[in-house]
Amino acid sequence: MTGFLRNCAVGLAICAAVMGAWCVPCFSQNISSTGSNKPSAPAPDQQAGAGDQRAAILQELDAMKKRIAELEAQLKKQDQQMEQSKNTAPPAKTSESSTVAQTTQESSTTPPQKPAKIAPFSDYDWTWLNGNPRTKTPAFDSKFFTPEVRIDTTYAYDFNHPADHSMDGSTEVFRSQEVQLEDLGVGGDFHYDNVHGRFMTQFGMYSQAIPRNDPSPGNGQYNLADAYRYISEGYGGYHWDVLHGVNIDAGIFMSYIGLFSFYNFDNWAYQPSYVSSNTPWFFNGLRVQIFPTAHLKIEPWFINGWQAYGSANHSPGVGGQVKWTPAGWINIISNNYGVGEDDLFTPGRRRMHTDDSVEVKYFDEPNNTLDKMAFTLTGDMGCEYGAGVSCHGDTKGGPKQSFIGYMAYNRFWFHKDLFGMTVGGGEINNPGRYLVLLPPINGETAITASTNSPYFTENPGNPFKAWDSSYTFDYMPSQYITFRWEYDYRHANVPYWTGRGGITPPGGNNGSPEDYACIDGASSGQMTLAAAEVACGGGISSVWFPDLRKDQSFIDMDILVKF
Repeated sequence: MTGFLRNCAVGLAICAAVMGAWCVPCFSQNISSTGSNKPSAPAPDQQAGAGDQRAAILQELDAMKKRIAELEAQLKKQDQQMEQSKNTAPPAKTSESSTVAQTTQESSTTPPQKPAKIAPFSDYDWTWLNGNPRTKTPAFDSKFFTPEVRIDTTYAYDFNHPADHSMDGSTEVFRSQEVQLEDLGVGGDFHYDNVHGRFMTQFGMYSQAIPRNDPSPGNGQYNLADAYRYISEGYGGYHWDVLHGVNIDAGIFMSYIGLFSFYNFDNWAYQPSYVSSNTPWFFNGLRVQIFPTAHLKIEPWFINGWQAYGSANHSPGVGGQVKWTPAGWINIISNNYGVGEDDLFTPGRRRMHTDDSVEVKYFDEPNNTLDKMAFTLTGDMGCEYGAGVSCHGDTKGGPKQSFIGYMAYNRFWFHKDLFGMTVGGGEINNPGRYLVLLPPINGETAITASTNSPYFTENPGNPFKAWDSSYTFDYMPSQYITFRWEYDYRHANVPYWTGRGGITPPGGNNGSPEDYACIDGASSGQMTLAAAEVACGGGISSVWFPDLRKDQSFIDMDILVKF
């Protein structure tokens, strides 16, 4: 059969080169005995130019002969391969199913290939996750660099109406009744020859608010808070093509504790609950990412401490994450931290913490008006022990210094993800207040509070219980922008949130924040005269104290951009 086809192909090629259209019906009659059409004689005007075209036809014929030789060589090679396959193919395995047996016999004799490795977590669409960006394609990309730009602008209205416009207890919202640039991040990812790196800036309110919560720059020189102030991420590393990938990175990288992303564009809500807002946004140190499968990551950390540019004492922190995605509708992550001595100038007091989350997409119907629904649930536990505190209550080790909390959110998407709604909140209990965000009263920072704030104390055993709720609406006309409106209500069992009187002394912050701010005027009623005389050096008729409330409610309106 192969020989017959080869002869037909050769004949057709020669016929086409020499005789033009006459060969087509002739070749048709050779193949099918039922053909009845006969070729007609060529027209006189076609015969007139035959002599002049002879040279051109001979040249075309020579080229055609060479091409025919090549085709014959290829056909001969194919015949040899087919003959070899018949002699070496193994017999088909017997099967109880005749369909399976027939399929096995008719299948290709090429040995089965192992499935190609995929990049970890790349076989499902994860843009629905809380804490994960929803952009599906970068605005620009190249073999060497993928740029990234983030712009986070917000306007918050605090119903406590603080006179100084200052809000506390948040790592996202800092000023009331003002338009503020929370974060301007410019950077991206470098990737070439298995070497990679990433950097992102943090200009705007983040460059002031994030470093103030780190006490470690108070231990030593070189002002680490200023050295790192404008960097949110900056690390470099290497990738090995073993298992499903192994990475090693060193520098400043994002923390995963608390589920919410450092970048508000990635989150379902603008103001996260306490479990996220009171836990680290970044780590400074070294991490190793090991991917045994495309759906499992094991990531150990060696870091300076709990959201720390340096080490507050002598012991660094260790920890890690385990992330597992058995299917495209579920994400399970566990983050754990320990060993670190994170209380400034309190050596021997160690911290441990576990943070565990599950995210579930339980409804996905793209053609419906309500097209998607998902929920998240996060639980945290931790404590400090040693140097006068314990994990287990008032024992010989000291008063209880612990943290327990949870948060839960439910998200709805509408009209092919054009709109989104989120309802959620959480609760914490943190005796000792070692993770409660210290209010920036009179310019207080984590460093100045190390000698114990006179305004909001963080003594071992001091109680702090709080809960919150939030309601969020998003308009997302493009994958690169979100317009957000959100209402938040938060409550604490002790005065904590900024009240109408504000948290700034009249005339502004007055020097060393650990000292009381003393002014003439009406007494605040929060101190005895004797205490005021001691605090203010005597002879002062009154002492200023911040106006703190147990409740806070506010609305924020945000424009979030990511390229």
